[in-house]
Amino acid sequence: MNTNEIITHLESLRNDYNREGMARFGINVDKAFGITVTYLRTLAKKIGKDHTLAIELWKTGYHEARILATMIDEPAKVTSAQMDKWVKDFDSWDICDGCINNLFRKTPYAIDKALKWIQSDKTFIKRAGFAMIAVLAVHDKQSEDEIFTEYLELIKEKSDDERNFVKKAVNWALRQIGKRNLYLNKEAVKTAKEILKTGTKSGKWIACDALRELQGEAIKSRISEKKYRKIL
Repeated sequence: MNTNEIITHLESLRNDYNREGMARFGINVDKAFGITVTYLRTLAKKIGKDHTLAIELWKTGYHEARILATMIDEPAKVTSAQMDKWVKDFDSWDICDGCINNLFRKTPYAIDKALKWIQSDKTFIKRAGFAMIAVLAVHDKQSEDEIFTEYLELIKEKSDDERNFVKKAVNWALRQIGKRNLYLNKEAVKTAKEILKTGTKSGKWIACDALRELQGEAIKSRISEKKYRKIL
């Protein structure tokens, strides 16, 4: 399938009921067809990996075409310039998070981009930086704990941002680091308590929500079990 065929196919699946639902969840539907991510994943498998096609799909500006682009692009061919270009186009949390999780985290530029993007004043670029930290905490099995303790300092520093899409990403990053292992759980809890002391409205929400999960017995038990199995 080429770009025109894919767009024609997506247009044929337009679902206004789904578009209304997407809008209620804070997704920009100006150029959306209302197609589920599940279907897009199936379509992506049918198309296969194709960097050139991914670039073309992204340029169309259609919501689902861009999500599809993140699924079929080839991480090894993604450039630093492409990442900086695409991140400026993020206009919804699902495009942002999907691109980070499906594609950008798999590139050699992931950490550098996270540190750069969290300094941005733009809502979705800043969210992208913290989303990157969150997904790396889950998928990056090689990095040492010290890397993530450095991220915790940045999380504390940026916890005063009141924008909903940003503070939720900051919270997401904090929680995922705290679920990585027992040591980082302790450090994340410590960070959350320090954030709580700052007294900001966003900081209070970020910290309380994170502490509720990270101090729960279910998380501590799961982390202990993971460590036990690793030792065995």
